[in-house]
Parts: sequence; structure tokens; C-alpha cells
Amino acid sequence: MRINKYLAECGLASRRKCESFILNGEVTVNGKTVTDLATQVEHGDHVAVNGKKIVPPRKHIYLLINKPKGCVTTVSDDKGRKTVLDIVRADYPDVRLFPVGRLDYDTEGMLILTTDGDLCNRLTHPASEIKKVYSARVEGEVGEKELSKIRSGVEIDGKITKKCSARIVKFDGKTKQTTVEIAISEGMNREVRKMFEAVGKNVVFLKRVAIGDLRMRGVDRGGYRKLTAEEIEYLKNV
Repeated sequence: MRINKYLAECGLASRRKCESFILNGEVTVNGKTVTDLATQVEHGDHVAVNGKKIVPPRKHIYLLINKPKGCVTTVSDDKGRKTVLDIVRADYPDVRLFPVGRLDYDTEGMLILTTDGDLCNRLTHPASEIKKVYSARVEGEVGEKELSKIRSGVEIDGKITKKCSARIVKFDGKTKQTTVEIAISEGMNREVRKMFEAVGKNVVFLKRVAIGDLRMRGVDRGGYRKLTAEEIEYLKNV
């Protein structure tokens, strides 16, 4: 197995990050520093990064969590805030899991954690066109005029968003809020909220409900479950 793939399979980091470790001369195989990405690792080889032995690959873990508001999508947080890893840490205390993509601090919903660095890198790469579907509650009544602009692309942070799909689910006359389902394929910071701001609307609640055709089922807020074999296969081939 190529050294960069081996390190990613071990759960060290994404393959791209592993490549930087190799090119920076931080990786040794059987005591010899390697900087060639094509280096092959054989069974029984001693591989280390910055002198720390890397444990051989084990079966990957794939978890689906229902992220609540008030936690950050990072492995650790220097401000002491709760992270998405805290949700599963009791059951996986010594496993290096990565969040696939991110959800904002105030955004809820579907997030995948995995030890599979290759899958994480592929699904979060800018070239990935996988749709992320959100349910947004928006202040006031949202009409087709606003949605048409959002579907065509609006300017946020100096960039025009890609075309997307969006539909009105319902308007609540009591709360004066409109629920909109919107599917995007980018991962810009606070993208959905800023898209509505661009047409003069404010999102008061945002939840990711699907990644591609994979829907969040059977997971309470703040809980998690293992992905099924079929769901894992879907993500690997989407």
C-alpha cells in the first residue's frame, strides 16, 4: 500500500494532510525517512510520524450524529466549548475520528464522523458535488421572488453561489416564519444563512437533514448511530 494511503487508513489524517507529513520529512519506514509519495508499505513494516509509531490500519468506523446547537465541529476547541467528538467520546475514547465537513455552532443536524481519511477528503473536496439538504426556518414570508434569486446564485463574501434547489415547505401564520428546504453543493462559511441575508431574510433555525440521498433517521438530537453497510457503500460511490 502507498505510504500516504497507509497513513490515512491508519486514521492519522486525511490523505492530503498525510502527504504533507511525508513531503516535510516527518515520516519514517523501518527507521528511514521517506519523502516519496509512491513509497510502498509492506506488512510488518515499522512506520512512524515524528518518532511516534503508527498503529496498523483497523476496520474503519462510520458514525452519523445529530449535532445539537451549541457545539463546534472540530476535534478539539481552545475555548473549552463542547465539540462533536464529545458526543461519542465515551464509546470511542481512543479512536481518532474526523468530522466530514462542518456545521456552524448554531446549526443542528446530520454530520458524519469517521476514521476513513480517504472518504472524508473525497466528500469534502471542492470538486465533490454531493448535495447537502437543509431545513431552514426564516423570519417572515418567503416568496418565489426571493427563492428564484437564491436558486440562480447570490453574492456572498464577494463570490456568487452555485445554482441550487429550494422549495417552500410551509408558512406558519402564528410565528410568521417560513420553512424552506434548500439543497446546496458548496461548503462556504455560514452559506445558507448568508444566502437568505442576500435577499433580505433572516434564518432563525437551521438543520441539515440529508447528505445526498442519505437521510438522518433514528437519531435524537445530541445522539448518534453507526451507519449501515448500505449507507457506507452509498457514500463511497456517490
